[in-house]
Amino acid sequence: MKVPRIRQSASSPASMSDPVIGILGGMGPAATADFYSKLVALTPGSTDQEHPKVVIWADPTVPDRTLALTENGPDPTPWLIRGARVLRESGATTLAIPCNTAHAFLPAISSQLGLPVVHMIDEVARHIRTLSPAVTSVGLLATTGTVRTGLYQQWLSEYSIDVLVPGPAIQDELVMPAIRAIKSGNVGDETTDKLVRAADLLVESGAQVVVAGCTEIPLGLPADATTCQIIDPATILARALLRRVADARRHPSMVVSG
Repeated sequence: MKVPRIRQSASSPASMSDPVIGILGGMGPAATADFYSKLVALTPGSTDQEHPKVVIWADPTVPDRTLALTENGPDPTPWLIRGARVLRESGATTLAIPCNTAHAFLPAISSQLGLPVVHMIDEVARHIRTLSPAVTSVGLLATTGTVRTGLYQQWLSEYSIDVLVPGPAIQDELVMPAIRAIKSGNVGDETTDKLVRAADLLVESGAQVVVAGCTEIPLGLPADATTCQIIDPATILARALLRRVADARRHPSMVVSG
């Protein structure tokens, strides 16, 4: 039987200059899967071919970022550098890290990654200032590592936005247990109730919106679970990546790789 020859279209497959998103994930696995799901859902278009090229490196063996920052735990930077190298060698042209706490290590390793990083926390700060210019006070639900390193405080202060964080008791009794529960697959009413209570307390303290500053939190805190506005950094990061992909496709010379 003669196999028919397939004529290659001039527009398919996509040009080799097409941007490739590298997702440095596994921190944790469910958050990485959720981030890719959001990236797919937010992509405009009606065909497979209109979606961006994506390479995912999900390494759940990366040492705990919060323990590294708060309790002298193992340093995760060698894992992050190795993951970035795998993504770069797989063709990625830009990096996304759907883990808020991991961004605390970027200043020390950015020169070793070999690829530009779309900084999730910077994108959140820009999003709040651009789309909600009246917001001057933000509540933060995040890991203890993210809270203590002042990641969001640093970036949001550039836009004159104050950051309110839970007190130590609320952080230890509500926020961190909820994050651990989500990481263990326990996304039930009890977990959601903890996060809702923590968010409501931030609003009572003056927060106008609440940032879900750990990529696990939106899995346990749906937008309709509370009356306050919840900002999801993973969604904002996905939109920022898609804007860059669209720009690079319009202007192929913009595609940059390390």
